Amino acid sequence: MNLSDSQTGDASLRRVSAMEAVLTHLRSAIERGDYAVGDKLPSEAELCRRLEVSRPVLREALRALQTMGLTASRTGKGTFVISSGPVEDPTFGDYAASDLMEVRRHIEIPVAGYAALRHSSEDLDHLWHLLERMERETDTTAWVAMDTLFHLAVAQAARNPVFRRVIEEIRDALARQSAFLNELGGRRDQSNREHRAIIEALADGSEHDAVEAMSHHLERVETTLTSIVRPAAADGPPAPGTP
Repeated sequence: MNLSDSQTGDASLRRVSAMEAVLTHLRSAIERGDYAVGDKLPSEAELCRRLEVSRPVLREALRALQTMGLTASRTGKGTFVISSGPVEDPTFGDYAASDLMEVRRHIEIPVAGYAALRHSSEDLDHLWHLLERMERETDTTAWVAMDTLFHLAVAQAARNPVFRRVIEEIRDALARQSAFLNELGGRRDQSNREHRAIIEALADGSEHDAVEAMSHHLERVETTLTSIVRPAAADGPPAPGTP
C-alpha cells in the first residue's frame, strides 16, 4: 500500500500520516535491534522502494530520527544508527529542548504579560491577521513560518527590543521544534486555539490572562514533546506497506 498516494483527504494530512508511519517503522526497527548502533540505514532510494513512500516523506522521517538522537547523517556516506533509543533531550538546531523550554518559560510568559499592557492597535491587527492565516493554512512548512512570526509579534508588542532580540536568536530552534511537534504530535489545531486565547487576553489588556494563556501554551508544547520522545505505550501507526 502506498501511503502517500492511496489515502484520501487533504494532501498535507496524508503527508504527515505517511511520515508518522515511516518514523514509527524505522524507530521500532532500531529499538528492536534490526539496525544496531553503528549500522548504516539502507539508501533513501531503497527505503522509498521498501516502504512505498516518496522521498520528501522519507526525508522528514529521517530528520525526526536525527532530532530524537537515534541517527546521524554523514555527508556522502549516508545515515547511521548512533543510539538504540531516543535521547530524553532532543536538539533543535543549536539548542537542547530543555534549554529552549527553560528560556521560553522565563522570557515568553512575562513578555505576554507586558504585551497585554503595552500593545498597540497595530500589534493586535497584525496578530489577528497572522492567526487567521494560520487557521486557513494546510501546509506544515508555511504554518511553522507563521508560528515563529506569531511569537516574534508578541515580543514586539511588549515594547522592549531586547525581548524581540532574544526570540530572534532562538527563531530557528523554535521553527524546528514547531515542525517536529506538528509533524509528530498533531499540534496545529490546538496551537491555533492557544494562540487565539493569547490574543484575546492581549486585546482585553489582562496581564494575568495573557500570562496564563502563554503558560498553558508552553505547558502543552512541553507535554507533547515528552509524549513523542518518551511515549507511554509502544503502540503506533502501522508500518508502511502493511494492510
